Amino acid sequence: MSDEPETVAPSATHRRGDATFKRWIASAGILSAGLIIGGFVLGDGLVRMKAAERTVTVRGLAEREVTADLATWTLSFASTATNLQSAQASTDKDAVAVREFFERMGFPADALTPAGINVSNYTDNGTVFYTVRQRIVLRTEDIDRAQRAVRNQAELVRNGVVLEDGSGISYTFTGLNSIKPAMVAEATKDARASAEQFAQDSGADVGGIRKATQGYFSIEARDGEAGGWGVGDTPFKKVRVVTTVDFALD
Repeated sequence: MSDEPETVAPSATHRRGDATFKRWIASAGILSAGLIIGGFVLGDGLVRMKAAERTVTVRGLAEREVTADLATWTLSFASTATNLQSAQASTDKDAVAVREFFERMGFPADALTPAGINVSNYTDNGTVFYTVRQRIVLRTEDIDRAQRAVRNQAELVRNGVVLEDGSGISYTFTGLNSIKPAMVAEATKDARASAEQFAQDSGADVGGIRKATQGYFSIEARDGEAGGWGVGDTPFKKVRVVTTVDFALD
């Protein structure tokens, strides 16, 4: 009989167990590597996100003085009488006087447009009174001529035309779209100047724009509302826009 140990072949069960263990070891290694890489990526992302928070929000202003290029003058006049025909005849006479006035001022006939007729009545001590009101609108791009007409409107009064309250002229600037791009650029430049001052005080440098918001454009009388009866507006305007810009700080 031999004294050598007997060699026993591994069973199928043992072989499957070894393979499973090896796969588990491999999976654990992959998972560990993934966690390490993921932690690095997450940490790097947090660093970048923190850097992204280094911003400064400032506002930039741009203003420009312009002259109106459209004048609109609504003239309202009325007449009251105890019968409708008389009241109508009186306002028709006023309408002729208004048209003749603007003709003398050098306006073409098509610059004037009838804006409607209104009739109302009331009773006083048993007598019915009729009021006929007419409106005529002057619309012109000749601003200088329109201003001369306003200055000479007393001539209408001398011809018997009594203008009602609300008959003031208004001036409009219609060229806003042509100056918008330049004004937005000016406002952004003004915002960057403010950001650079802030950065200098805090020991940082101004980077690129992270976000920008354009405010509303406003058009107002340059010297405030003119006021006064028969005036109501001025052709000299001030256009204003404010932008809000987020700059990165490096």
